[in-house]
Amino acid sequence: MKSPVLNELGGVFIPVSDIEKARDWYCDLLGVPNDGEIPFGHLYVLPMEGPGIVLDSRIYAPDRVIKSPLIQFKTKDIEEAYDYVKSKNIEIFTEIQHGHFFNFKDPDGNHLMMCR
Repeated sequence: MKSPVLNELGGVFIPVSDIEKARDWYCDLLGVPNDGEIPFGHLYVLPMEGPGIVLDSRIYAPDRVIKSPLIQFKTKDIEEAYDYVKSKNIEIFTEIQHGHFFNFKDPDGNHLMMCR
């Protein structure tokens, strides 16, 4: 039987404590407008190219903070991206590794990755 499950991602959920604060932070990081609606008062779908990121304050709990990077943001210039993230006073917890990636945290402590 052929699988009805598509081999593509629709989106990734990130638990956040404050949906409006998280929306503003992620939109600022990505340089995209933060004027979308917040359905049901707890969701925000970031305007992305490719698979979506869904911020969700309903699923947030301190023990659900993502401690391993599940999200990999792309960049063409890792040094420029590192300097950009650093200039926003975002907590970076690794230096650039092997000239290809570094890890940082969102305001709730979720671990994220930037990769060339």
